[in-house]
Amino acid sequence: MLSALEGKLAHYLAASTVSAKNVRSEKEKLKALIGDISHQTKTPIANILLYTQLLSEQPENSACLEALEGQAKKLQGLIEALVKTSRLESGVIALHPAFGNLQAVIEAALSQIAPKAAEKHISISAESTQADAVFDPKWTEEALFNLLDNAVKYTPAGGEIRVTVTAYQLFSAIHIHDTGPGIPETEQPRIFQRFYRGMEHAGVEGVGIGLYLVRQIAEAQSGYVKVTSQKGSGSTFSLYLPR
Repeated sequence: MLSALEGKLAHYLAASTVSAKNVRSEKEKLKALIGDISHQTKTPIANILLYTQLLSEQPENSACLEALEGQAKKLQGLIEALVKTSRLESGVIALHPAFGNLQAVIEAALSQIAPKAAEKHISISAESTQADAVFDPKWTEEALFNLLDNAVKYTPAGGEIRVTVTAYQLFSAIHIHDTGPGIPETEQPRIFQRFYRGMEHAGVEGVGIGLYLVRQIAEAQSGYVKVTSQKGSGSTFSLYLPR
């Protein structure tokens, strides 16, 4: 019986070793594929945007070129988001959470979104904070930017966005409040799914990747994201990071 047990254990360990090698091999292949997609699409998109800019110097082409440029930028954003998401999902990119203050990462995200908010005359206010958490600064900034970008998209011109922070015992939460149209309760469980777009806002720019990426980033550093909203009363997205 002992011999049989040793034999089965040896077989299991051998199979596990082979499986681990296969996983590493597949991950390397996926990493190479993602890199190739990112590299191979970068040049054509850049060329499309360049030729669009050159042709825009001729006034008679302005309408078509504006549409072409918009679609090229949309494709560029989609590819960048898909590459980021794929790298996170596959474990190609590892987050490196470390203890720190949240003020700097909030300010960095706000500086990125400020020009887009100014175009729509949306005011953004953020309270200073001494709250701390364990987080990866680069990817947390990416998550906060996506939440802010989402708020700007759905908040009407002249609206308001507020950023507040609450330090709980186990988590620090960054809340992003907007004065947008709100989200129906039936849609709230689905908005963090990949490619999901609200039925009432199909015309708003975006491809449904941003909130999904936020969820992936939050979960990768032992945090989570939630939404509180009522139809017609705006929304609050909260990013919870462990302390």
